[in-house]
Amino acid sequence: MIGLEALYTLAGVMFAAFAWFNLTDRTNPRRLVNFAFWAIYAATFLLGSRVPHFVTGCLALMLALIAGSGKLGRSKAEAVADVDAAARRRVAGANRYGNRLFLVALLIPIVTLVGTFVLPHVPWVDPKNVTLVALVLGTVIAFIVALAMLRDSPVHALGDARQTMDTVGWAATLPQMLAALGALFAVAGVGGVVSGLITAWVPVNSLLAVVVAYTVGMALFTMVMGNAFAAFPVMTAGIGLPLIVHQFHGDPAILGALGMLSGFCGTLMTPMAANFNIVPAALLELKDKNGVIKAQIPTACLLLVVNTLLLYLFVSRY
Repeated sequence: MIGLEALYTLAGVMFAAFAWFNLTDRTNPRRLVNFAFWAIYAATFLLGSRVPHFVTGCLALMLALIAGSGKLGRSKAEAVADVDAAARRRVAGANRYGNRLFLVALLIPIVTLVGTFVLPHVPWVDPKNVTLVALVLGTVIAFIVALAMLRDSPVHALGDARQTMDTVGWAATLPQMLAALGALFAVAGVGGVVSGLITAWVPVNSLLAVVVAYTVGMALFTMVMGNAFAAFPVMTAGIGLPLIVHQFHGDPAILGALGMLSGFCGTLMTPMAANFNIVPAALLELKDKNGVIKAQIPTACLLLVVNTLLLYLFVSRY
């Protein structure tokens, strides 16, 4: 049956390929450090369910130590390349393929959406993880279509992907690490502490006040943690479930969807979400490393207001 284990294995193989490309890249003086980082990260996916939790925790600590050492680095091959020639190749490719290039990007959400409705009826797909399976399937199909369209090889594509991941570096691991941290906080009872603070300072007999506390709290906690997946279990356990769902009989599906969207508003406004906000500024070589965040703040604030109003209007109407 295709479930999380199969998806983790596929991801582990991809990261193992990144490690191998780094190991064999003699133009990168830090290739051994990069190899160790991506090899350990690959091991967490390939062996996570087969080794004791203590070992997985040690692997996570090793990743943190390598990332904190500042020794990760990019290959010199890309740095010494003719920038003008590379720019000309990109322009020529864009002119040749035109809007067909967007087909690859659009395939991922289209296949994911269709798969979400179709795969539950496929007996060899785990019904608990249909959306994730559909997402990975969409990514694989888009990858194959891109190779066929651009007449490229999988090895070359993985090599370019490795260079991109080396540019992103340790920030690529943040979503997984912070999601795990959010689950840890929930188990540790941080949600209960948040619930106590809200009960003491917010009029809990007012649905509007509770909704505002939840959505704004999701945004603020996400800004601190850097990831909405880390904020969600804490804020939902502290405010969403006991107050909005149980006290006001709110719809959990609406609460979850709009709660995550409120958290994503915080993602747009924090440097802690380095993989979303700081890395793009570096890739685009912006003079202001916080330029992406500054451009996103008005949109984030407007979306937070809209999410709050939608949650207030619809969460307890079903």
